Amino acid sequence: MAISISTVDMFCGAGGLTYGFEQAGLPVKAGYDIDPACKFPYEHNNKAKFLLQDVQNVSGLDLAEHFSGSSIKVLAGCAPCQPFSSYSRPYNDRPSKWKLLQDFARLIEECEPDIISMENVLQLKLHSVFQEFIAQLKKLNYCFEYYEVNCLDYGIPQSRKRLVLFASRFGKINLIAPTHNPDTYQTVRQTIENLEPLSAGQASPIDRLHRSSKLSALNLRRIRASKPGGTWRDWPQDLMAKCHIKKSGKTYPAVYGRMKWDKPSPTITTQCFGFGNGRFGHPEQDRAISLREAALLQTFPPTYQFVAPDEPVLFSLVGRLIGNAVPVKLGQVIAHSILNHIHQFN
Repeated sequence: MAISISTVDMFCGAGGLTYGFEQAGLPVKAGYDIDPACKFPYEHNNKAKFLLQDVQNVSGLDLAEHFSGSSIKVLAGCAPCQPFSSYSRPYNDRPSKWKLLQDFARLIEECEPDIISMENVLQLKLHSVFQEFIAQLKKLNYCFEYYEVNCLDYGIPQSRKRLVLFASRFGKINLIAPTHNPDTYQTVRQTIENLEPLSAGQASPIDRLHRSSKLSALNLRRIRASKPGGTWRDWPQDLMAKCHIKKSGKTYPAVYGRMKWDKPSPTITTQCFGFGNGRFGHPEQDRAISLREAALLQTFPPTYQFVAPDEPVLFSLVGRLIGNAVPVKLGQVIAHSILNHIHQFN
């Protein structure tokens, strides 16, 4: 008897995880998210249906419709990581933000999937909500395992470490072996060097997403004084901001920096299009990386569309979609791990 698999992607965003799943051969029926901007990229680039719905209003019966007729049910989720991230540490312990993960646990109990995957920031492990989630999996008799994944080990050209959890009714799910090592890590050069050059504030006539944000006259002087891999400490003092000159400013070296050609990029965030928001300066050109370059560093294919042709490309909106996404190749890693597990036990 042939195995039929259906997957539902909770907190699906613009579709990075779903696209990775589909590329790996793990079919996805539907994706849920509360952000209406996700609908176009999710459905345009993927076969799955997008549902604009808050997870707290989704029930196990809703998910059962997507799983109907399938012999194996897979539920994937990446609850928005801001509550747990070091970027928002002062807000980490707000219980209201934990409800996203608690609702994910509720859906597991209600729809009883055969396999579960969850991806999030490493800091999630430090919070009681994670231990509660683990306790719920134990209560429901799932076999579970979680891994600290270095994205560089799987061909993602980005310094990004993530927590990946698997749970199954069949047994332990093993993460697939790394595909890369420090000698073969993918770099910024390998990922974006071939894109056409741009000036700050310029957009490509060929690819609407290949556009860079404008720079003030002061920031243009700053980026010209910046070295690949360096910081604002490389600048002459007249270019430094007051917060840099203060003693407290010395604790923020990872801003106003250029990437290095032959190294991976820093973690791509929702603000990756801004020169002053991190080490997001282009290695050579006097600008921040473009939206397309950010998407490529997130391992989206160069044809992935985030905005409908008749809609404007807004940096804040598209930056959010790209920065919040699960890297496509990480989605493939998770999917291959699940498929190996299914073939082992079925």
